[in-house]
Amino acid sequence: MFEKILIANRGEIALRIQRACRTMGIKTVAVHSTADAEAKYVKLADESVCIGPAPAAQSYLNIPAIISAAEVTDAQAIHPGYGFLSENADFAERVEKSGFVFIGPRPETIRLMGDKVSAKNAMKKAGVPCVPGSDGALPEDLDEIKKIVKQIGYPVIIKASGGGGGRGMRVVHTEAALSNAVVMTRNEAQAAFGNPVVYAEKFLENPRHIEFQLLIDEHGNAVHLGERDCSLQRRHQKILEEAPAPGITEKMRNKIGERCADACRRIKYRGVGTFEFLFENDEFYFIEMNTRLQVEHPVTEWITGIDLVQAQIRVAAHEVLTIHQKDINIKGHAIECRINAEDPYKLTPSAGRITQYHIPGGAGVRVDSHVYHNYLVPPHYDSMIGKIITYGDTREQAIARMRIALTETVIEGIKTNIPLHLDLLADSSFLHGGLAIHYLEQKLALHNKKD
Repeated sequence: MFEKILIANRGEIALRIQRACRTMGIKTVAVHSTADAEAKYVKLADESVCIGPAPAAQSYLNIPAIISAAEVTDAQAIHPGYGFLSENADFAERVEKSGFVFIGPRPETIRLMGDKVSAKNAMKKAGVPCVPGSDGALPEDLDEIKKIVKQIGYPVIIKASGGGGGRGMRVVHTEAALSNAVVMTRNEAQAAFGNPVVYAEKFLENPRHIEFQLLIDEHGNAVHLGERDCSLQRRHQKILEEAPAPGITEKMRNKIGERCADACRRIKYRGVGTFEFLFENDEFYFIEMNTRLQVEHPVTEWITGIDLVQAQIRVAAHEVLTIHQKDINIKGHAIECRINAEDPYKLTPSAGRITQYHIPGGAGVRVDSHVYHNYLVPPHYDSMIGKIITYGDTREQAIARMRIALTETVIEGIKTNIPLHLDLLADSSFLHGGLAIHYLEQKLALHNKKD
């Protein structure tokens, strides 16, 4: 087992990884920008290294600075968390070539699954159901593109092969709009990802977003840990997640989960990974794989009793998985609300100093957050300042505990999206379960129209 791990991230995930390491008796190194010098996880780490000024490009995305920090502190491994460099194959490669262990998949696996076209082809070979679409990248010739799209059937969505985070995608309803959509998506893809390749998929009108959590060691052992429902999104970013997903039967879960596990064995995957699906009319359609820890991993931890961060570390240290599929017992229900420093309905960021801060407690309540009283929320990074997760024997109990937890939470000095979460938890459609991915944006649009 490692003696010291460098955490190449910030915020609540840096603190989450640090706690897992401390539980395992592993020393930690926190890297930080000048804006995060007073962060809780920096103060709690065994060692800390400033790697640059506030802008992420000069600090948390600064590969040479991170490698240097690992060298001067004699760390043995680097955990990338999520976001920033977590799915950057070049970073993973640099880490390993510099003599450190990258706590995540191999660089070649990240490249394979990071490209949406190659990922989809790999899943097709493994028997994982995919959204109908073009076989690979769209050609340059417009007439050929029209033929391909006509076979798929309108509406379609044009996607950047190297895209992510909700960028690099456009829905096309008519042939007249096709050419412009392809050109604009290609230009956006080149500018944002350095890769102009785009492809076309059937646009599902009202799907849910269901994802499966996988855990795999380097010895070919793979298990799935059930699914999460992540359909409540705004601007293609999740805001509330729950596990298990309402309406997904055990038969459905095992069928898709086993196919995902088999796909991981085929591509020689290592670590934790998440298969994301669109789900419509009782059918699953693979859209992408995230080759890292997910923000919403706590809901899976709660219903399975498995610490995913510790599992990541053990797998990276070449250990053999000690759990088998028959050992996975999904029990109860968990819900996660992402607490963002933003206007709850207009979604504008709200940086600033937290003047009052109180977190909830009680049975079945977990809070993952790095903030504290008098903490200054910087304007340079993602607006998420924490997560509240509740667990119950039933979905109804988890929801009831979340309502109480949110009403007990006090965060003053900045705006947060807690009012939106309370609104959702009182929404009859949410209480029924099984909402589609467009529901929240439609709800927000209606609310803002009334204002």
